[in-house]
Amino acid sequence: MKVEMQKVILITGGAGFIGSNLCDYFLSKGDKVVCLDNFATGHRHNLKDFINHPNFSLIEGDIRNATDCATAVKGVDYVLHQAALGSVPRSLKDPVTTNDVNVTGFLNMLVAARDEKVKRFIYAASSSTYGDSESLPKVEEVIGKPLSPYAITKYINELYAEIFSKTYGLETIGLRYFNVFGRKQDPNGAYAAVIPKFVMQLMHLERPKINGDGNYSRDFTYIDNVIQMNELAMLTQNPEAINTVYNTAYGDRNTLNNLVGYLKEYLSEYDPRIATVSVEYGSNRAGDIPHSLASIDKAKNLLGYNPKYSMQEGLKEAVGWYWHNLR
Repeated sequence: MKVEMQKVILITGGAGFIGSNLCDYFLSKGDKVVCLDNFATGHRHNLKDFINHPNFSLIEGDIRNATDCATAVKGVDYVLHQAALGSVPRSLKDPVTTNDVNVTGFLNMLVAARDEKVKRFIYAASSSTYGDSESLPKVEEVIGKPLSPYAITKYINELYAEIFSKTYGLETIGLRYFNVFGRKQDPNGAYAAVIPKFVMQLMHLERPKINGDGNYSRDFTYIDNVIQMNELAMLTQNPEAINTVYNTAYGDRNTLNNLVGYLKEYLSEYDPRIATVSVEYGSNRAGDIPHSLASIDKAKNLLGYNPKYSMQEGLKEAVGWYWHNLR
């Protein structure tokens, strides 16, 4: 019987939504997990379930500090780089800080990973890289021009990763996340993602506000599909599968009006009054793309990706988590 070797995994941004779910998952698999986070957007409460786990260690540090990065990668096999300043509106308001974190911080992590000779560097890329490309579904090799400072930073990440692969032999894989949602996603703050924000508003019987007429569509992707992609990217032995980027999505799209309809349906099982809450509509948001839909053929063919959760299945789970944890 083959005995699996324990892996040492650094998860940057490990106190964030996606990062903390990755920490939880790999600890449950028996791996050692190091979390690097400066708690700018991550939360300590996201770590509470495993903060005292014997295989977990937390480094409070900033990816903009090269010394912190070098410290964090010591003795690490794999890096799952999730740390970033997300949000298109935030990047439009403060492009300098977004660039510092997402570009300078990313480069610091690449250098640290190269110097430590880690086995592989997997990083959170973004569907925003498709920019003004109107083709659907989105195919990895066809992108447009970025529509926001945030999108520019995430595209630069891909370019840097490619150069580090070619020049230094560092194995890299980028995962272009499409509208990830699920447990632990923060519903608060000016830049909260749409699903947890709508869930909290509906639970409080407040009208959710949609930017535009609600017909913009997204490939909403449940967190467990994203965890699967990170694990596949980390462990693949297929030489064709490394040093490239993948759409990380379900491969289906739903309008914002659809989304609110499902949320009302699932939440009204807990409180029937939610079914009667109406929607408020506003103007379209600057930097937003109208439609987003991923082709996941490349991930299926090269990584064996098989997403288990549709948006509806993921929403049912997420809604239950929010109802029992944040009501």
